[in-house]
Order: sequence, then C-alpha cells, then structure tokens
Amino acid sequence: MSPRSPAVNEERRERSRQRILQAALELLAKQGYSATTLGDIAKQAGTARGLISYYYPSKQHLLQATVHSMMYMQLADTLSAIPSDATPDERLAWTIDRVLRMAVEQPAIFRAHLSLILQPDAAGFVEEPERQRLGEILQDVLARRGATDLAMEHAVLRSALMGAVIGIVLPGAETPVEYIRADLFARYGLKWTMGDPPAEAPKIRPSAVE
Repeated sequence: MSPRSPAVNEERRERSRQRILQAALELLAKQGYSATTLGDIAKQAGTARGLISYYYPSKQHLLQATVHSMMYMQLADTLSAIPSDATPDERLAWTIDRVLRMAVEQPAIFRAHLSLILQPDAAGFVEEPERQRLGEILQDVLARRGATDLAMEHAVLRSALMGAVIGIVLPGAETPVEYIRADLFARYGLKWTMGDPPAEAPKIRPSAVE
C-alpha cells in the first residue's frame, strides 16, 4: 500500500480536530468547563486522549478553539445564507445579530470563555487556527464597508462584540439583548430593521437607529 499523500493526511487531521471541537462543545454546554475533562472529550469524540494534547496543549486552548470554531461556523453559515446583493451594512448587521444570538443561546460557554481570558494570570487569547478563521470573516465584513485600517477596525469590532456578550451573559446583571443591539447598531450607523432584529424593539433606542 502506497503512503497517503500530504493532502489526505491533512484532511484526516482536520476531521479529527473537528470531531474534538464538536465533542468539546457538546460537553461544555452540558456540564460546564470545570466539570469537563480532556478525557471526557476524548471519549465523546471517540479518539485518544493524547491526540487532544497533540492539537491543544491545554484545556484553555481547547476551550478557546471551541468557542472560536462555533462562532466562525455559525457566522459563515449566516453570511452565506443572506442574499448575494446584501449591502455591506446588511452583512455587518447580520454578523452582529448572529453573535448576540449565540450569546443568548450559549451563555454558559461564553461565561467560561470570558472568565478564562480575563482572569489576572491568564495568557489572554491563544493562537489557534479557529481564532484566525474568525478574524478573517470579521475582517472581510469590515473590508466590504471600506475599512481604511482593517487591523484596528477589526480590534474595535471584536472588543465591541466582546463587551456586548458580557452584557448578555453577566450573571445577575444581564442586559436585554435588544438594548445592546440598539447600542451597537447606532455605533455603526445601522438601521434597526437590518439583519435579524428581535421581536420587540427597545422602548428607547439611539436616534441613529431608525
């Protein structure tokens, strides 16, 4: 039997990584970060515990990759489903709405993610392919709007979305998503009717969002 080509090997590795990320997402949503071990994830993924460590040197790395992968895939699906003639502003509106909806649907996962990257002794964001893919899709949305400093505008959008997510998932002090959405839409000059607006608009919202 001839050896597998590099392309085939890469495809197999990617499938393995995706199985691990899916298993991690399912377990983290079900039982939380602290109660989930790498051994649990390996069992759920049907793979060896050592293979997870090969791809991800720590549970923190795996959690960040899991969240970024979930965000990337859901954003990619959302943006591919909207009309091809959607304006750059409409694409940004759909992007914001998808992120806000993810926070509403998966608060436990986002709480764990934020607590890890914000604690004093944390390393912050770690480099992994999923984070790069997420960054690229956000930068594409901004580039279509004519961003002149793509790196900086991406950093600002990422910070704005992170702040919005904190407002949604902060235990005991959750802000209704429609108010957070109104603030973000006003900041970027987006009309309230763009994207996937909530069923009810806030009673008071910035005048820029009409």
